[in-house]
Amino acid sequence: MIKTLFSTHPLTDNSILLVRVVAGGLIFVHGFGIFNAEHMKGNVAWLTDLHFPAPLFMAHLGKLAEFIGGICILFGLLTRVASFALVINMAVITFILGSGKIFTEDELPFLLMTLFAYLFLSGSGKWSLDRLLSVRKSAT
Repeated sequence: MIKTLFSTHPLTDNSILLVRVVAGGLIFVHGFGIFNAEHMKGNVAWLTDLHFPAPLFMAHLGKLAEFIGGICILFGLLTRVASFALVINMAVITFILGSGKIFTEDELPFLLMTLFAYLFLSGSGKWSLDRLLSVRKSAT
């Protein structure tokens, strides 16, 4: 047991699944705000106050990336593409729209950015639609 605790080997091959489901679920819930007109008005107003270019378009683009990216990551479909888009999204929120204070005000978007970067680097894992489609494609 002690040897296992100090080992550098993963305890499970399913750890990517856990990270993927949690990160995908969290960002999906945030992206669901695209269907709330009041929420989107607030986002557009925030971007306008910050003099962000094309605030209406960018607010919808960001929420759409969160919504669709969250679904893709949750199911492990196009995981690297979705993760890349969400790394950019969270980096903009953390360092451009936010103050870059990753240990206080901007820690949530920074943490999500880090999770998406991990998923970009690791891929979707064996319990994913990416893997299922890859196996089917190689079988034909």
